[in-house]
Amino acid sequence: MNLILLQPSDFIASQRVRLQGRRLQHVLEVHQAELGQRLQVGLINGPTGLGTVLSLNHDSLELEVELNTPALPPLPLTLILALPRPKMLKRILQHCTSLGVQRLVLLNAYKVEKSYWQTPILEAASVQEQMILGLEQARTTFLPEVMLRKRFKPFVEDELATLAADSQKLVAHPYTEHACPANLQQACTLAVGPEGGFINYEVEKLQEQGFQAVHLGPRILRVETAVPVLISKLYY
Repeated sequence: MNLILLQPSDFIASQRVRLQGRRLQHVLEVHQAELGQRLQVGLINGPTGLGTVLSLNHDSLELEVELNTPALPPLPLTLILALPRPKMLKRILQHCTSLGVQRLVLLNAYKVEKSYWQTPILEAASVQEQMILGLEQARTTFLPEVMLRKRFKPFVEDELATLAADSQKLVAHPYTEHACPANLQQACTLAVGPEGGFINYEVEKLQEQGFQAVHLGPRILRVETAVPVLISKLYY
């Protein structure tokens, strides 16, 4: 945990918070904090700063916090991602959040198994738990907006135009002649398919909405590898 992320419910006074559970254990075991020590803190969707340890025991931790530094803003990036296998989903949620994705759409596709939609990882509390881990790692505070869409065609035909308006529209597809652009200076909507990629019909439906198919080179990457590589190429 590189940043202790605070919830509004943690505050017991205007500049004082009380923490328990996972964050308390991390402070005790990793930081090995002592009275008076200052720790990096941040308010979810708000500023960052420092917290001074006022009291500390095995039941709770109290900090006096000064939140006066703007957090790193999210990237102007909407990621449309065919729902990955559950065992990959946790890591991908953390990666997306650490790298600054502003909006994440988890979408059904032909090669997405129906059973994937039954995973408890998709419950709102579980998604937020993974994203908070990503925020702590990246030392920032802004939670991405998350949308679940179980029907590909209605989403593409009815919602996508509005969602992707005024952005560069790209779909990752290894079988195209266009390389992925780098160092964008504008908003982007990026669609990434499941393992094995979107089928041709799905790519064509996205192209009808103005998406350009782009590749990362001759190597075929797993989704959990391709996502951070694409984001890093587009904005870093």
